[in-house]
Amino acid sequence: MRIKRRNLTSNIPSILSTHESTLPDDEYSFSLADDDPILMDDVLGDDEALPQRRRRMAAGERDTYLAELIRLDGRGDSSSNVCGECCAHAQFRCLDCDDLQLYCRGCTVANHSRSPTHRIQEWTGVFFQVVSLKALGLRIQLGHPVGQHCILPRQAFNGEFVLIDTNGIHEVGLDFCGCETSNSHVRQLLRHGWFPSTSTDPRTAATFRLLRHFQLLSFESKASAYEFYHSLVCLTDNTGLTKRKDRYNAFLRMVREWRHLKMLKRFGRGHEVSGVDGTSQGECVVICPACPQPGKNLHDGWELAAKANQWLYATFLAIDANFRLKRRNVSSDEADPSLSTGWSYFVEETEYKSYLAEHLGEVQEKSTCSSHNAVNMADTKLSQGLAATGVGTIDCARHNMKRANGVGDLQKGEKYINMDYLFFSSLRDNSVQMLNISYDIACQWHKHLWSRMESLPRSHHLDYLSKVIRFFVPKFHLPAHVAKCQTTFSFNFTRFVGRTDGEAPERGWSNINPVAASTKNMGPGCRRDTLDDHFGDWNWKKVVGLGASLFHKMKDARIEMAEHQAAFEEFDAVITPEHRASWLSEMEGWEENPNDTMLANPFETKAIAITQASARLKLAELEAQELERGVDVSLHPEISPGVLIASGLDLEDEQHRLSSLIQSMGFHATDTQRGILIRKRNSLWRKIETWRAVQILYMPAVRSLVQGGREDQKNAEDVTLWLPSQLRNKPCDQRLQNDEWELRYAQAHDALEELRQCLRLHCSLLTFKREWMRGQGANTRGQNALARVHARRTMCVYRYRSAWTALKSLATVLKKKDWRGKLQELADDHIKPLVDPFGVGEGRRQVSWIWMMEGVDCDGNNSVDDGVRIEWCKTRARALRWTEEVELLKEEMVRVVRFFNWEVQRWEERRSRCVGESSADIEGLQAYAARQADIRRRLASHFCGLWDPYLPRTHDLSLPIRSPERELQLPDLTIPDVPLDGY
Repeated sequence: MRIKRRNLTSNIPSILSTHESTLPDDEYSFSLADDDPILMDDVLGDDEALPQRRRRMAAGERDTYLAELIRLDGRGDSSSNVCGECCAHAQFRCLDCDDLQLYCRGCTVANHSRSPTHRIQEWTGVFFQVVSLKALGLRIQLGHPVGQHCILPRQAFNGEFVLIDTNGIHEVGLDFCGCETSNSHVRQLLRHGWFPSTSTDPRTAATFRLLRHFQLLSFESKASAYEFYHSLVCLTDNTGLTKRKDRYNAFLRMVREWRHLKMLKRFGRGHEVSGVDGTSQGECVVICPACPQPGKNLHDGWELAAKANQWLYATFLAIDANFRLKRRNVSSDEADPSLSTGWSYFVEETEYKSYLAEHLGEVQEKSTCSSHNAVNMADTKLSQGLAATGVGTIDCARHNMKRANGVGDLQKGEKYINMDYLFFSSLRDNSVQMLNISYDIACQWHKHLWSRMESLPRSHHLDYLSKVIRFFVPKFHLPAHVAKCQTTFSFNFTRFVGRTDGEAPERGWSNINPVAASTKNMGPGCRRDTLDDHFGDWNWKKVVGLGASLFHKMKDARIEMAEHQAAFEEFDAVITPEHRASWLSEMEGWEENPNDTMLANPFETKAIAITQASARLKLAELEAQELERGVDVSLHPEISPGVLIASGLDLEDEQHRLSSLIQSMGFHATDTQRGILIRKRNSLWRKIETWRAVQILYMPAVRSLVQGGREDQKNAEDVTLWLPSQLRNKPCDQRLQNDEWELRYAQAHDALEELRQCLRLHCSLLTFKREWMRGQGANTRGQNALARVHARRTMCVYRYRSAWTALKSLATVLKKKDWRGKLQELADDHIKPLVDPFGVGEGRRQVSWIWMMEGVDCDGNNSVDDGVRIEWCKTRARALRWTEEVELLKEEMVRVVRFFNWEVQRWEERRSRCVGESSADIEGLQAYAARQADIRRRLASHFCGLWDPYLPRTHDLSLPIRSPERELQLPDLTIPDVPLDGY
């Protein structure tokens, strides 16, 4: 039966079950014969007006399918009980053969001499029941070709042997060869494709295909060994009535050994004369072919490259920790050691723990930047009942691959001693001259790093004086840092990093986090071996995906480079030559020496920020100077004119807060809420009355406004304070007006700064809530936090608009000209974040005027230049980053092809010097080496074809020539064939 399907997204039975249902726009088609297609639209219908005939056909199809399924529970077309081969009485059939014909006992056993794990059913006369091939008399003879019998057969231990295969758990009759020249029982099993659970009197084995199947399934679905094994148990007997010996522990042991042996096989340890014992630390890892690997993918003389090109050979590292990958305090390294001692991604455990034990009592310095939990709470991380609170990792920052010996357990939070050891461990034997290091707390971690390095073993020391080492904070984490860090440690503003974002580890956690459910209860060695295997699979997927990923990155980068270069040229054309030369000189000087504190950061504002606190301080200092000169204009012994106006602004803010509280209560406030409201009103009234008594001394005109109005009938939050800006044509001391002007001007800048902070915080919280919060409780808490930020933002908008209104009123009285500077009337559409994560990207954004105000001193003539200068620097930086990205991608493409060529040569060398005990052993070694070389050769050829428009013609990227007589025909890898003309 042929089925055509397009966009199958709905449940067919549910559609058929109701007369009122309608069919979505998706189309289905069923066919009872290859030449008789039936559109599913004709079967199910897509509206209520369809004829009844179509609905009857749909119901008939359902009954047909159900009837055919039930028919298979009987003998079907084999009801004659005659054997399909010898015409004897037949009563057995196989569920796994492509043949449901009934056969006799003898023919069934003979037919399954090569398929001993097939499931057999016996017809009892009424129904089929399961019967094993062992019960039918099938015996499997190892050590001889199928069909031959050994003259000295040796039964398995106690005549019991369990074989685990993809279709269930089977008891089989097994005979080992007992001839004089026979191999050991373990070798006989392995040569038959069965993996024994133990090397002494094995009674359990798993087929190679089962172990391969589970390993791939665990990579893709993260299914645990427990779930997989018990699915086999249910597949064998889903009733639980058959009592079978539990082979779960044996299965775990075989899976772990299989993972380990496959790792050694893939990395050529079977081809080396030194064997497994000669494996060195970090040797069994999938290396990133796009990163610079001296001796593997860099051309000769790369160390002597011109200074302008040295940045192309930099290594990008990303450091991060994952607190999902916990391990409970079960077992120990003595009871459960790792099968590989630092051979793969995890560091060697003995040396690592010895170093930690020596420096466990060291106190970690606190953060001087934002309150980084990774730094300040490293000693308070909950660790009760845990042997490891997570893992720290060192990754390739551009291609998201784990580095050799770059993974280790964290005992109590993200401590420097852990991350230092992992960082330097991953850089052993590294000869690259330039390092770009990304860490979300790099601004703190890099301090005293080299002094801390001295406490590490000598093998972990790095010659940092001969290298160029730069530290960065990942782009997503950067907004949480203080303003200085946001420019000093920014990828966006630093030369020669392209469009690297440093967030590579975060992308990989989504792949490995589901494994935590099964690894948290493992012993230490088993957990490290399991995670090593998953990290290796992750790296391999990244390697085979480099063709498509670098292709798409290059395609996007070339488009963005052209757009940003055009934007910068357009912006640069309107800048005066004097400013352009000055800014360019400043930028280039800072880019050459970013760590020189004597050089001004061009991305930081040069003006002094205006705040209310600074304005109040200025007024207080002026009053102090007047008192020193013997001039006292105060009419009150404790409250000066400046203090009076400042207190009035405070009362104005308190009125607005009380109004906001009343609005939040709504129309159905509780008695408790109304009681709180009355107490706040009474308190505010007393403050206003006290302040009013002093105000009348300085502003007598207010007395008539208060007595002539109906202020006594108003609520406290509605009372007019009659500050100088509100008096209009009433007489008022100019000193008071000047004091209010200074304070209002500072209030406007203060309100804008707090508004910008609220917008940043709101944006970060919204992104965090969208990406990480799941569940009703977490989302409710997140929404409450957003509501609090929104309330603060509303308060800031009110304060700015009040200040703007007062400034406009006072400007007329004080005859202020050109006072606005960059202050503007604040409209609702001006209130938007600098970078909206849900809006347009960095290159297409239009900056609101509120983001041009930070640190602007409107009394100077250079205020406008400062904001334009920073935007010019940022526009230039964006254009440069995209240009660097294109150059970096070209170099990475060349390195990938060179790396594959190097691997081809390495496997060919291994193939040429194979040594084995027999010709069959040598042939196996040569075949595997040839196959591995062919895989790399085909990958290189595929990538070269994909990248052909972008690969430079000046490099020799020719592939090693395959000899036709040694060429292996292998199935194609799952690499997408991306047509170039489709992009």
